[in-house]
Amino acid sequence: MKFALSLLLLTLGTSSALFAADFSVTKDKITAAMQADGRTAADISRDENRKPLETLEFFGLRDDMRIIELIPGGGWYSKILAPVMRDKGQYFAALGTARLEKNLLDKPDFDKVKILAKEAKLWREAGDDFYSLALDNLQIDDADMVLTFRNYHNFNEPGRRKMNEAAFSALKPGGIYAVVDHTARHMESPNSSNRRRVDPVLAIHEIQQAGFEFVDYSNLHYRQDDELRYEVGAKTVTGNTDRWTIKFRKPD
Repeated sequence: MKFALSLLLLTLGTSSALFAADFSVTKDKITAAMQADGRTAADISRDENRKPLETLEFFGLRDDMRIIELIPGGGWYSKILAPVMRDKGQYFAALGTARLEKNLLDKPDFDKVKILAKEAKLWREAGDDFYSLALDNLQIDDADMVLTFRNYHNFNEPGRRKMNEAAFSALKPGGIYAVVDHTARHMESPNSSNRRRVDPVLAIHEIQQAGFEFVDYSNLHYRQDDELRYEVGAKTVTGNTDRWTIKFRKPD
């Protein structure tokens, strides 16, 4: 199934080489941020699995961009992105930012971070495993990139559509929507074992419906030994899930 999906994505994609630009300065800044004192041993232990340098290069990150990270959680990527963007670009965070605001905004390299859409609401209805989202917009319309890492699966369908629409509105023409999430089997019915996984074909369809163009995908986080059978927190798969890594673009 994964091989068939790769063929499907190849037919949809455009070579990322068309969008390449010099990455050397940004690479040096990412490397420095990964070695900063503010990253804990737990943060560093995940580098090999999450491959932040390679992932951000694939998405086309540059240090002079205006970027938005959606649902930064505890700030694992924020600790890399905020320092990289600090001098020449701008790092924004939006949705689910409470832990970042509490734990990181008073740290070095976070002094220029801005929080967007503070009025947005995320909640789960009783008995629902997935979040709903109430959001008008992200309050800017000229971002170069919107990124979200392993969050798409957390939302119900209306919530995912709302997030995609907000990302589209926040980006300038030509801007990039960068999404990573845990892989679910194509068209598999919802069950307890795929609750935190997403069918990548479904995600592509939903994100294109918001107006985005498919650009490219990466197999950086492909894991052949993830059988896509178990919930991502299961002992046999945690830290080694197969993840899709897909790049979209807002048309000019």
